[in-house]
Amino acid sequence: MPASLLLGTAILSEVAATLALRASDGFSRPLPVAVVIVGYGLSFWLLALALKHIPVSLTYAIWAGTGTALVAVGGVVAFGESMNTMKLLSLFVIVLGVVGLSAAGGGAH
Repeated sequence: MPASLLLGTAILSEVAATLALRASDGFSRPLPVAVVIVGYGLSFWLLALALKHIPVSLTYAIWAGTGTALVAVGGVVAFGESMNTMKLLSLFVIVLGVVGLSAAGGGAH
């Protein structure tokens, strides 16, 4: 499996786990708790596999930055959290930072 696909799936499973963590109501709802456990486990496993092919500096920046942005959007969509201009601009800066790190030469080794 291509490293970029491993990383992308790791990000999506981390985002699902984080959103489920919010939905777990303090670990009192079994289905969201199961999604948290499986999602974080899968995410870290796939992240470790991606690290075999992509430098850690780039891998973690993409995983953390993209995950942060997607969780913020997911919070708005799934839980009705607020979004304003400052939050939107901040998300744009996160994405721009990830793209910048990628373009700076953090390619596969």
